[in-house]
Amino acid sequence: MRIVTIGEILIDLTQTGFNAQNIPVYAANPGGAPANVAVAAARLGADTAFVGMVGQDGFGTYLAQVLEENGVNTQGLRTAPGATTLAVVSVNGQGERSFQFMRGADVALTPEEVDQELLAQAGILHFGSVSLTADPARTATLYGVERAKEQGVVISYDPNYRAALWNSQEEAVEWMRRPLDQVDILKISDEEMELLSGSSDPETCSQVMADKGISLVLITLGSQGVFYRFGAHTGIVPGVATQVADTNGAGDTFFGAVLSQLSCRTQGALEGLEVAELEGILALANRAASVTCSRSGAIPAMPTLDELK
Repeated sequence: MRIVTIGEILIDLTQTGFNAQNIPVYAANPGGAPANVAVAAARLGADTAFVGMVGQDGFGTYLAQVLEENGVNTQGLRTAPGATTLAVVSVNGQGERSFQFMRGADVALTPEEVDQELLAQAGILHFGSVSLTADPARTATLYGVERAKEQGVVISYDPNYRAALWNSQEEAVEWMRRPLDQVDILKISDEEMELLSGSSDPETCSQVMADKGISLVLITLGSQGVFYRFGAHTGIVPGVATQVADTNGAGDTFFGAVLSQLSCRTQGALEGLEVAELEGILALANRAASVTCSRSGAIPAMPTLDELK
């Protein structure tokens, strides 16, 4: 079953430290949540493809190369005049991130440029909320989700909140909630629970999401692991202790690992899924995320299946 991800691909200018003159030093890492998920799943053995847009510059060429080197199909990757989007990622002493964005080509994707052949091939379509922040990418993303849903594709969503990309929190909440009735699998962090559901309690938040028709709700709890709601079943799968170097890409690694395992099931992503199998998948995803946290960068830090074994 092919996983198709749609949305932003960009350069994470990630702080790696300070030089001898105490000037911050940054590395140009490949990133963008949907692209990260595609690579994370591909490294763990899944068939993945990416739909999105880069600029006509060296960074755009580099990002296309990274996807191809990691086994991600780039048939849906488009090129726009101008620059590739940059996210400047600064890291504090505890490894926590702060973001500033220099928007470029990622917001230029139009509905007409969404690859119809890839939508038809998808078993799972994954997207996030960054591509919902501005048109035409917003319309293109929602178009892809709606078309895929009509074709019976499983819809996966990570409404990752980046305050710097929205005019207000109210606007962010409106658009982040907008596609929820199309979603089958939802992954949110503990900080996004209240934005999406009005509650900071995982039990309550996940029930609100389930009431919208979402089959599998995953709430990541940092070092504590992940809370899940699947039908009438809820639980927590503990995290894996690790020495954190950089949390960038950890959530995408986790979700890519989950989707990779679901995509390999012969019955379909969610059909016949038992709680024990789900908890095994989440335990593997927690391990994958811990490996990413132990290394710097997003895509460069993601593990392979052999490493997890």
